[in-house]
Amino acid sequence: MSTAFAKPTLTNAASTNGAAAGAARGTVTPLGAHIGARIDGITLGEHLDPATISLIRQALLEHKVIFFRGQNHLDNDSQYEFAQLLGTPTTAHPTVKSHGAKVLPIDSDLGKANSWHTDVTFVDRIPKASILRAVQLPEYGGSTTWASGVAAYNGLPDPLKALAENLWARHTNVYDYAATSAERLTEDRTAAYREEFQSTYFETEHPVVRVHPETGERTLVLGHFVKNFVGLSTEQSNGVFKLLQDHAIKLEYTTRWNWEAGDVAIWDNRATQHYAIADYDDQYRRLERITLAGDIPVNIHGERSRSIAGDASEYSVIEGAVAAEGASNNS
Repeated sequence: MSTAFAKPTLTNAASTNGAAAGAARGTVTPLGAHIGARIDGITLGEHLDPATISLIRQALLEHKVIFFRGQNHLDNDSQYEFAQLLGTPTTAHPTVKSHGAKVLPIDSDLGKANSWHTDVTFVDRIPKASILRAVQLPEYGGSTTWASGVAAYNGLPDPLKALAENLWARHTNVYDYAATSAERLTEDRTAAYREEFQSTYFETEHPVVRVHPETGERTLVLGHFVKNFVGLSTEQSNGVFKLLQDHAIKLEYTTRWNWEAGDVAIWDNRATQHYAIADYDDQYRRLERITLAGDIPVNIHGERSRSIAGDASEYSVIEGAVAAEGASNNS
């Protein structure tokens, strides 16, 4: 029997300081109709009480990406300790291991992720969330934009929903829809970093529409790791990808964050794509990312993602039960 999921809600009254014992501290301010919120009044760290962690979790489920200003006290260790309150951290990356096991540097000297993507979709167990901390920023530019896969799915006309719900996409770590020229490849990745990134080949088939394991919402799973769609030719895949991807990143479904040093962003990696805007010339930009273990995606028919190549077991545990229940009740 299927179980209906209620959309997560977080009222302003519930998100601000309260007189009742155990009330969470912090104020949640939405940044748009579909995605994004800023949380003020919370100093992130391992000391946070359960009520505050609950507030952060609920805000993340509702707003898909949440932002905290002024967390300059954090370093890699304390960022990791905080991350453990929200879930089980993965290793830094399935293939990029030369920078340590816990935290992945997002370093402009290694490449610029200025194409739309969801983190690490080329493995079967897509991370449930990413926690990104700004360390060193350019004097101008370098902001990041996120898009809601839930809003994008909900905005599709019914015939395209039906198409997307029955599509499977092959994701790999050696394919990038956005990297279509030698010039782009040279600009965005050093040869050494790309070689490490592709050192182990991963390929996974994911449903284009997955059911969110906590909210039951349907969300699009696309981005630049998509190689092609199962059962379609390259030409057909290119056309369908452009149609769906262009829709998924409509400005109405996005929010943009202008970074300051010490900022922290946390996003629901199961329900978003993001794009790091490379508009800062040759200035240096560095952020530190931790990802949290997730589950294997499930489509509306209860079918799980399929690993074709590569073993991600050393990268990530599988967290939680498969979310097949309630899949058919959300449209």
